[in-house]
Amino acid sequence: MIGAGAIVLDGESVLLVRRAAEPLKGQWSLPGGRLELGESIEQAIVREAREETGLEVEPLRLLGVYDLIDRDAAGAIRYHYVLVDWICTVSGGELAAGDDATDVCWARRGDLAQYALAEFTLDAIEKAFAMMQTAGA
Repeated sequence: MIGAGAIVLDGESVLLVRRAAEPLKGQWSLPGGRLELGESIEQAIVREAREETGLEVEPLRLLGVYDLIDRDAAGAIRYHYVLVDWICTVSGGELAAGDDATDVCWARRGDLAQYALAEFTLDAIEKAFAMMQTAGA
């Protein structure tokens, strides 16, 4: 399955959602979800961010492509996502949890440890901050 992820930055903060459904149910993560048939990655990012956070986002720059493979206790694969993450900025809307999110927040970069994010998510966020600092944004 192909997933589109939005790394939405605002200064030293990043937009996070608490997942209402699998994968990662109950955990904090980045806004995003599955690509729909006929939809571009950028369209999926905009749609998923709006559905989950109430915000309109503008994809700025491709961050990377990642594998998310989850296995059950016996080692069988439960799901395998290929995630395409984009760095985004907010262009409108109002912050509010919706769709597949039970909560949404702006998390300060220095406070990310308290959200128990997956290691690959933390790595992607730090890479996004570094890319934007290098670009002078």
